[in-house]
Amino acid sequence: MPESDSMAYTKLGDTGLDVSRLCLGCMNFGSEQPWMMNDRDASVDLIHEALDLGVNFLDTANVYSTGESEEIVGEAVASADRDELVLATKVYGDMFDGPNGSGLSRKHVLDQVEASLDRLETDYIDLYQIHRWDDDTPIEETLAALDHLVETGRVRYIGASTMTAYQFTKALYTSDIEDYSRFACMQPEYNAVDRHEEANLLEVCDEEGIGVIPWSPLAGGFLTGKYERDGEPESGLRADTDEYTRNRFTEANWDVLDEIRALAESKEATPAQVALAWLLHQEVVDAPIIGPRTSEHLQENVAAVSVDLTDEEAARIEGPKTPRWPAPGKN
Repeated sequence: MPESDSMAYTKLGDTGLDVSRLCLGCMNFGSEQPWMMNDRDASVDLIHEALDLGVNFLDTANVYSTGESEEIVGEAVASADRDELVLATKVYGDMFDGPNGSGLSRKHVLDQVEASLDRLETDYIDLYQIHRWDDDTPIEETLAALDHLVETGRVRYIGASTMTAYQFTKALYTSDIEDYSRFACMQPEYNAVDRHEEANLLEVCDEEGIGVIPWSPLAGGFLTGKYERDGEPESGLRADTDEYTRNRFTEANWDVLDEIRALAESKEATPAQVALAWLLHQEVVDAPIIGPRTSEHLQENVAAVSVDLTDEEAARIEGPKTPRWPAPGKN
């Protein structure tokens, strides 16, 4: 199995911001779900190890364990070189019951950025992202609030996650018309079995010079090869309790995994490394968001940067599926 070597870096979209080719996703750091790490010290240690391996890009959200993830990240990076670090977090989800507890109103955005800054123990956020589209708030209001954060120095860049191409394009063009700060980054669901964004957001990102940092690059663990066609998920694995992961158990997806497993064997790599290498092979992708829960998984993921795929090998992985939007089961 390839071992982790030096980390590679790239620019985030058309910006001048240098980010590691892998982004450390921090949703696992918390106690909200049984599959999360549930150990603050171990979480801090894993973040430190990622930094030591050259990962300079960390992504979290205010809603992850209702702020606990941000607190853990803030504690972990307190002694890091802030000038080299790229901290990303998100806003939208339910932070408390009652009016103004969620969404993308000016009030919620401005209130939540201050709370995130406190939890992250930092004076500014490098990448502040809207977690979802808010049908109840005019996009002009949200963009004006985000532009204010950039102008006042609380935020360096803004980004978005998981929406339709029409919504994202509307936001970009509204920013152009109103002379607001533009979304520099998109965080879509994208991996070798969840390729619906090829028929939705990715073409927009490519044409508009938007950075792409896919979430769920290993399809909730499906692409690690730890599940079998004819077997039941073991207790404790994500698919045992997470229906979304289990819904990936389709014949076409198993065929993709078969190709990934065969390539992994030929390269003396792991399925997870080949799945990440496939994403890194896509020109539109800047930094997949990995979500390791152990040092072993982190080392394995980082080593994927050294796994190269040819165009023909990538095509083998892509062969069993045809991207379309909306994805099955999505509205």
